[in-house]
Amino acid sequence: MSLEHDFVVHTGAAGVVADGRHDLAVVVGPAGTTSALVMTRSRTAGPCVALSREARVGSVRGFVVLARNANVATGAQGYQDAVEIRDRVAALAGARADELIVCSTGVIGRRYPMESIRAHLDTLTWPGTATVDAAATAIMTTDTHPKVCRVEGDGFEVVGIAKGVGMIEPDMATMLSFVLTDAQIDPEDLDRVFRRVVEQTYNSVSIDTDTSTSDTALLLASGSAGTVDLDAFERALLEVCTTLVKDIASDGEGASTLITCTVTGATSAQQARTVGKAVINSPLVKTMVHGADPNWGRVVMAVGKCVDEPDITTEALSVSFGGVEVFPQDVDDSVLAGVQEHLRADEVEIGVDLGLGQESWTVYGCDLTEGYVRTNADYTT
Repeated sequence: MSLEHDFVVHTGAAGVVADGRHDLAVVVGPAGTTSALVMTRSRTAGPCVALSREARVGSVRGFVVLARNANVATGAQGYQDAVEIRDRVAALAGARADELIVCSTGVIGRRYPMESIRAHLDTLTWPGTATVDAAATAIMTTDTHPKVCRVEGDGFEVVGIAKGVGMIEPDMATMLSFVLTDAQIDPEDLDRVFRRVVEQTYNSVSIDTDTSTSDTALLLASGSAGTVDLDAFERALLEVCTTLVKDIASDGEGASTLITCTVTGATSAQQARTVGKAVINSPLVKTMVHGADPNWGRVVMAVGKCVDEPDITTEALSVSFGGVEVFPQDVDDSVLAGVQEHLRADEVEIGVDLGLGQESWTVYGCDLTEGYVRTNADYTT
C-alpha cells in the first residue's frame, strides 16, 4: 500500500486571500504516527509558531497550513485564532489538539479572515480526498510551481513537499517543509536523523539573507512499513530534502539560476558552511552570476568577509567555476570564455578550497535579478 494511503489530505479555498485559490491544507496521519519538528529561532516568530512549540513532542501526527497570511505580529488574538483553527481541525480528524501543528506564511501584520475560514471549516467533511500534490500547491505563496519529491527505499517510501522562494536564510529549516514516510522509527532516532538532514539541507540554503518568522520543518512517520534500516532511511530522507532545497533555491523570487557553492579544505564543517553562506549571500556574487560575468574576484571578496575565521588566507585559497580553477592560477581569455558559458547555465557551481583542512560543505542559493526587486517592492500593493 502506498504511503499516501496512510495520510488523509484536505485542501480548499478558505478565503485567506479572496482570489479563489486553495489556501488551506490539512494532512493527518494515523494514530501512533511519530514525528520530528524543527522551527524558526526568529525572535519575532508568529503565534502559529508559538502554538506549535506546545505540540506533543515526538507524536505530532498532522498539520494545518494557511497560505498567504503569516499571522505574525497579530498579538493575543492571532494566537487565539490559531488555537481555534487547530482545535476545530483536530475535532474533525479525531485527533488530540496537541497532535497537530498550525503553520502560516505570507504577509505579516494581518489577522486571518476568521469568518471566511470558519465558513470553510463548517463545510469540511472528513476524511479528505485530496492528494499530497494538491497540498504542495495549496501551501504556495509566490512560488511559481509546487515542490514535491518522492523516493522509494528498501521497503519504505519518503515523500516531501515544501514552499519558499523569498525571505529565506533559515536558522533552523526552510519556510515550510513537510516530509511523510511509512517507516516505523523511534521518535528519538527520527529527531536525531532529521536534525542532521536539516543541517545539510534546509540550514544550507539562502535566497536573500532574511530569516522568516514562520520557518517550520516537520517529519511524520506512520510506521505502516515496519522497521527499516536507519542509515538507508537517512539516505532517502537526505535525497528528498536536498531535492526540495535545490528546487527552493532555483525558484527564488525572480531567480533565473541555481547556485551551488561547495567549500572544501576547511578546518571544520561549520567553517565551510560559514564561507559558503558568505559567497551565496553576496549581492555582488549573485549579480555576477546573473550577468554571466566571470568576475572571480567577487568570490575572493566574499570569502574575505568571514573575519571571525582568522586562519583563512589568500595564499591558501583557490576558486573555481564549474570545476575550472580561476584563482590563483592565471587564466587566459579562452578559459574565461568557458567560465562565462558555465555562468549562463541553469545551475552554476562555485568551488572554494580554503587549503586548511579536510572538511567540506555545500550551500545552495540563486542569482539576484530585477524580478526579485519588483516582486518584493510590490508585495502588498
